[in-house]
Amino acid sequence: MMQRSARVFTCLALAFMAIVRAQAPAPAGQGRPSAKQGPEARAARAYQAAVRQGAPALRAFLEGVPKGADLHAHLSGAVYAETFLREAGEDGLCVDPTALRLAQPPCTGQLLPAVQLSGNITAANQALYNRLIDAFSMRGFVPSSGWSGHDQFFAAFGRFSGLGRTHIPEWVDEIASRAAAQNNQYLELMETPPFVHATLLAHQIGWSADLEQADPQAFAGLRRQLLDKGLRAEVAAGLDDARRAEDGRKQRERCGTPQAAPACQVEVRYLYQVLRGNAPEHVFAQTLLAFETVEASMDAKDDLWVGINFVAPEDGLVAMRDYTLQMKMIGFLHSVYPNVPIALHAGELAFGLVPPEGLRFHIRQAVELGHAERIGHGVDLMEEDDPNGLLKELAQKHVMIEINLSSNEAILGVKGAEHPFPIYRAAKVPVALSTDDEGVSRIDLTHEYVRAALDYHLSYADLKQLARTGMEHDFLPGASLWARPDDFAAPAKACEREALGGDTPSAACKAFLDGSEKAAAQWELERRFRAFEAKF
Repeated sequence: MMQRSARVFTCLALAFMAIVRAQAPAPAGQGRPSAKQGPEARAARAYQAAVRQGAPALRAFLEGVPKGADLHAHLSGAVYAETFLREAGEDGLCVDPTALRLAQPPCTGQLLPAVQLSGNITAANQALYNRLIDAFSMRGFVPSSGWSGHDQFFAAFGRFSGLGRTHIPEWVDEIASRAAAQNNQYLELMETPPFVHATLLAHQIGWSADLEQADPQAFAGLRRQLLDKGLRAEVAAGLDDARRAEDGRKQRERCGTPQAAPACQVEVRYLYQVLRGNAPEHVFAQTLLAFETVEASMDAKDDLWVGINFVAPEDGLVAMRDYTLQMKMIGFLHSVYPNVPIALHAGELAFGLVPPEGLRFHIRQAVELGHAERIGHGVDLMEEDDPNGLLKELAQKHVMIEINLSSNEAILGVKGAEHPFPIYRAAKVPVALSTDDEGVSRIDLTHEYVRAALDYHLSYADLKQLARTGMEHDFLPGASLWARPDDFAAPAKACEREALGGDTPSAACKAFLDGSEKAAAQWELERRFRAFEAKF
């Protein structure tokens, strides 16, 4: 009897296991049986072999993987400190060896000429040079009592400020060249063009109680006053700022000549960043100028300015005090300029950095009041009111989260299982990796891919989805290559029968690609995947 029962149990167990196997999804990265021997499957096996060998081998593999876009990158924060020190010497600036920062001439008293750090280097100069690199970045940083990673990170920007805007083309070239070396094809760089005139106008007009209540009519009146007093005069300066940056970097890269640098193949666009730590009238004026500048760029078919963002520490006194007010400002201006794309820093906070009540609403308000299409960071997700409801809303609205793993650890101390990255992925919220400030963090986008792959056990298919998601949510104009948002299985009708990324698309598909910068860039990503996977 016992033997018979054991046989029955064994048969039932085997049947159950067979059902489980039949219903289980294929391992990540595997496609249909007919594709198992194809280039993608071979690349996936090579990836897994690199994972087993460890981080150095994985980095070597991932450096060549097409990464699509870096959508969350601050222009000045993406430049390495060595560049700033060399340029300081060229410009005749000084360095303060005590404060460890750049200073304007004359180089008297304790101030030293920065050029000394690029000439005949003495032991003392080398020691100072090393300290300046550390002060301008997170290199070698160890938190101490009263000085956190958050403090070090944001203090770095004030230390290397003072260089002229004439260096911006060189900075863009450096960032684009680094992107090209990693098979990254598209950048959206956050930058703040001059806005002195807008600030002066805002100061003259001032702020009032009805504005404090975020009354739409009051916002409309303030907008009209600013425009009537000539705020649009600075729009042309903003357009010229981006055009000089692009023309200058392409000249450095010899684009359009037989000696063109690989960086010429990297598309660069700009997000107008608004400083959220200023007085409300100044924030409104600069935000208005941002919307006007991006719309003017779009109307001129220039397309260099493709969206706006709010920047500066989210935990700052003014940023916390005025957060809801600022989201309502953006919401009002969105109603006037509905075609201007919006990405917002939100949820770059952690428990203990601000009071608990300050963690409950930033991401949701950025989406519901500020109409953000992308959220930068989103780290305090699970501290928000009704986080599961928020996740559903983000997924349904296809709001993408820009994931910045290294800066989140440096600034907030959040890493590994503490980070909501896997929670977003499990809830089908679109996510993509980005660098934030690769110069300050001393990283690059490949580093973030390595980190994500190892910390979260990602498959090769997962990495492809991250890259495709970034290109799906860039702010390039035009229709997507994909028929449905964030569904990378079904191309748009015009290209549905094509070999994606092929060299000879049909006439209908080519016409579709020619009419959409976004779809053309997505096609290029698929071409790069084909080329990369063919190596295996």
